[in-house]
Amino acid sequence: MPEETETEQVEQQPQEPKTAPEAGKDAEEPFDLARAKEKIHKANAEALGLRKRLEALEPLAAKAKELEDAQKTETERLTEQLAAERERAAKATRTAVASKVEALAAKTFADPEDAAGALDLAAYVDESGVIDSERIKADLAALLERKPHWARPDEGAAPRRPAPDRTQGSSGNGNRSTSDPGAIFAGLMDQALKGR
Repeated sequence: MPEETETEQVEQQPQEPKTAPEAGKDAEEPFDLARAKEKIHKANAEALGLRKRLEALEPLAAKAKELEDAQKTETERLTEQLAAERERAAKATRTAVASKVEALAAKTFADPEDAAGALDLAAYVDESGVIDSERIKADLAALLERKPHWARPDEGAAPRRPAPDRTQGSSGNGNRSTSDPGAIFAGLMDQALKGR
């Protein structure tokens, strides 16, 4: 609070007008109308020259702004085009890696697409775009260890045939029918006459 009081006291004191030193009063020159007009004329001429330069430079500044905006638009267009091309290149790389994985998996997998879907395809491409086949082979072997049911059946083994099940079909209920159409018709007529 004491600081505020001091500040208020300082503000309340009237400020004395600053005057030129006493020596300056003696050296004052009398007002010269011709010299004043000359200074005004010189200042006006200088201002006119600056206005003319400004008028000449304004169209150039507008043109520079227009070119800058056009360049910015061109830059944005090129940036979008670059992003689209990068996406296209990435898609082509993913397709190439998937094809390589499927080709290597075709030897050992029943369905090579399963292998391509289970592996992270982006991990097999380096910065220069080279596909690492050895790493793919190692990961395919590890995948077959985890999922042996995805393996291709042995070529030498006979294909698995379904085992016959006599309880299935019409012969399973004990009423064996013959394949003779006449016998079938006679059986149907016999059943109809007996009222079953």
